[in-house]
Amino acid sequence: MAATLRIAVPDDIPALHRLIESAYRGDSARRGWTHEADLLDGQRTDLEALGALMRDPGQRMIIAEADSAPVGCVQVADNGNRVAYLGHLSVDPDLQGGGLGRMLVSAAESEAISTFGAQMMEMTVISQRTELVGWYERLGYAVTGEHRPFPLDDIRFGIPRTRNISFIVMAKSL
Repeated sequence: MAATLRIAVPDDIPALHRLIESAYRGDSARRGWTHEADLLDGQRTDLEALGALMRDPGQRMIIAEADSAPVGCVQVADNGNRVAYLGHLSVDPDLQGGGLGRMLVSAAESEAISTFGAQMMEMTVISQRTELVGWYERLGYAVTGEHRPFPLDDIRFGIPRTRNISFIVMAKSL
């Protein structure tokens, strides 16, 4: 599958929202391997949060399109001090495993360097997602040893099925 990449614009928000939700939550997400559907219920993000991301000059959303439809996306944010953050990596569940995720991570790293002058990329991964941690390690990311709390009572991030959930921080020198 050939996909083209570009920086998302506000008109992309509804389609990006559908893509992100389908990749992370509900039965559609279970068709892929990167979902959180067994750990969290509720939403992954909302239209307002995506709109705020689009308006923030310190963030970019890269969108992958095939046949004029979004099939993947990734967020890059400037965290300052030459550190960027990678988030919202989403690939259509029916297309996972075909290299699109790797392509999006690579594009995010390039964007972090060229736009924000980043020398380090970090991300958070839910601690129970060991297979995802392994995938990122194969891309050169390392577990830093830092843990961050999951916002357990903020339904904007989903409703955890367990209270024993947290984020591990992974990082890569760019």
